[in-house]
Amino acid sequence: MKLYTRTGDKGQTSIKGGRVSKDDVRIEAYGTIDELNAFVGQTAAVLGRSGKLDDLAAELIGIQQELFDCGSDLAFAKEPSVYKVGPEPAARLEERIDVLITEAPEITRFILPGGSEEASLLHVCRTVCRRAERRVVTLAAEHEINGEAAKYINRLSDYFFAAARAANARLSVPDVEYVRSAEVFRKPKSK
Repeated sequence: MKLYTRTGDKGQTSIKGGRVSKDDVRIEAYGTIDELNAFVGQTAAVLGRSGKLDDLAAELIGIQQELFDCGSDLAFAKEPSVYKVGPEPAARLEERIDVLITEAPEITRFILPGGSEEASLLHVCRTVCRRAERRVVTLAAEHEINGEAAKYINRLSDYFFAAARAANARLSVPDVEYVRSAEVFRKPKSK
């Protein structure tokens, strides 16, 4: 198999159902998801080294599979017969977020991306995920897309935030507060 095809030399690329410009909104959306997937792979490799974050590293490998599914669903130029992403992956992320947030101390102020190397990489994933979400929103304004894929990408950035905070807590590294932040997160009132 040859790695190069020369079919894109003039700025066009193939998608499911046709050819489009390489800077088409559809390519931007699933291309940014592909970029996120690469960062997730790097992060999984680093998280797997500590021994304290093996569960998160394993989850990231599963997330890579789901990101590929999202990209596949967004690559259709015409109505697909079957989407790969349903409601289950986003629901599973919500369950994990609810568990992970209990591992870190409560915050009242904004925090800076950082702390440990592991948390920093998870924050990079979070910010690239937010960019991917913006690209998906742009795509959805112009074309019909799988709404479950969009929902998953939205939920995934929250997962990365919760995972970054849990990673810092497990590694006994405090989150770094934004020093000029007002108290923006309030503790729930007891009933």
